[in-house]
Amino acid sequence: MITPALPGPRERTEDQESADDSITAWALAAGSGDPDAVDHFVRALHRDVLRYVAHLCADPQAVDDLAQDTFLRALGSLHRFEGRSSARAWLLSIARRAVIDSYRYAAARPRLCDVPDWRLAVELAQPRDLPGFDDGIALLDLLAALPEERREAFVLTQLLGLPYAEVAVLVGCPVGTVRSRVNRARATLVDLLAAADEPAVLVA
Repeated sequence: MITPALPGPRERTEDQESADDSITAWALAAGSGDPDAVDHFVRALHRDVLRYVAHLCADPQAVDDLAQDTFLRALGSLHRFEGRSSARAWLLSIARRAVIDSYRYAAARPRLCDVPDWRLAVELAQPRDLPGFDDGIALLDLLAALPEERREAFVLTQLLGLPYAEVAVLVGCPVGTVRSRVNRARATLVDLLAAADEPAVLVA
């Protein structure tokens, strides 16, 4: 059964900001050649990159490759990272470019098959047997009904917890547009949840 309500708008906590500060510090240290910092940086953001790429990518079989490509690009550029934005936002912007580049590459080559099921890839990337897991899968099903721009804004702010200002920079639009997309996404999801909970009407 689908959960009757969405979680409230996600506010960033001091713990989240502290975690982002730590990740950014690891990125800066990694850029200076600290191998332990590289390991901490990759481990801290690997799951977020998988989830974000899975939401953007139409090919679930490509998610792991795109995540790997993202980290290869990032590790090759860490020496240029100066910490002007959070390392999480910086890495997700690289992930976004990796997905866009993969679309361009795919458009230039014939594809033998196409299985557009990003939801499966996201589901496989999630931990199982946890409280609320079924509700999370139901939410993924609902997210599939959203237009791509609204889904991306919702995922980045409400699921991955990025600040609206960083998402605006990441997707290349004003902060107000990001807020509007998130609000419209939430309204659509609430309507879908309400429709899903309505009892079926039998026609005689």
